[in-house]
Amino acid sequence: MEREAVDASALDALLQGARAPFVIRGLVSGWPLVQASLRSARDARTYLLERARSVPFAVSIGPPGHNGRMFYDGAMEMNFRTARGKLADIFGGFDANEGRADSPTVYLGSIDIPTHFVGVHEENRLELGTREPLESLWIGTPTRIAAHNDFPDNLACCVAGRRRFTLFPPDQIRNLYLGPIDNTPAGRAVSMVDFHAPDFNLHPGFADALKQAQLAELEPGDALFIPSMWWHHVEGLAPFNILLNYWWRNTPRFLGQPQDALNHAILSIRDLPHEDKAIWRAMFEHYVFDNGPEVTNHIPVGARGILDPLDVESAGRLRSFLLRTLSR
Repeated sequence: MEREAVDASALDALLQGARAPFVIRGLVSGWPLVQASLRSARDARTYLLERARSVPFAVSIGPPGHNGRMFYDGAMEMNFRTARGKLADIFGGFDANEGRADSPTVYLGSIDIPTHFVGVHEENRLELGTREPLESLWIGTPTRIAAHNDFPDNLACCVAGRRRFTLFPPDQIRNLYLGPIDNTPAGRAVSMVDFHAPDFNLHPGFADALKQAQLAELEPGDALFIPSMWWHHVEGLAPFNILLNYWWRNTPRFLGQPQDALNHAILSIRDLPHEDKAIWRAMFEHYVFDNGPEVTNHIPVGARGILDPLDVESAGRLRSFLLRTLSR
């Protein structure tokens, strides 16, 4: 699972077409933010404060005694509250609670770096070739983020503290017992299994998932590649943790999000009679999943419409059509 990348070219070669996770030790160990974190957590916070823009930061807060698991409560509401504030005030809370056994859980997730900081991108960056990634910071006390997956590829770099990832292949979806799609802690359906105390009577298939699990523990400077749609459970293990990640997709940005198609299929197909669903399954196989030459060979060139490969213009027309039909 561990690989080496001595330069940007080697890293690019590792990422090209990669479909399994791997760790690169020390990939970003020279970053100034990593070096600050190795001196102390406060030095890392000072580094970010000196570069923070005057914009509000979103923060999730669990009360004292919260176990760090950002999850649901017994009523399937979130077991944390969200707020917005100045980074100086939020970091002041970290300083005040440092070392306390009953400190609250504090978590700043998916902070867009260019929007919130000046110079952090320029001083702490990887050369990723032609990829155009989104760059985000994740900052927090000890936390547990339930297993979920993401559509983009992900290169996660441990900047401060320690991170533990438990990863599963995409085909383990049934064995992870996902919760709601439309009521989630952070926008993606999450596993309902408590990884620290799994209930194998309620979630028997999780035992099979564990047989496929891969574990990666990151120290400051280490990086983990998580391929698109791989499930990952993420734990911040130190009193103060920072992760910087790069997200990118291997398809043009003008194409839609597959999750939108899934939501629409739930709306329009899932509750049809079984016989009708079988017909639509065949339609999806024909037009979407197989998509062989027999779909269009009999149609004159220039008259195939959206059955031709999409480009910016045709994708825009299709999106506009969908918006009109969904608004009826």
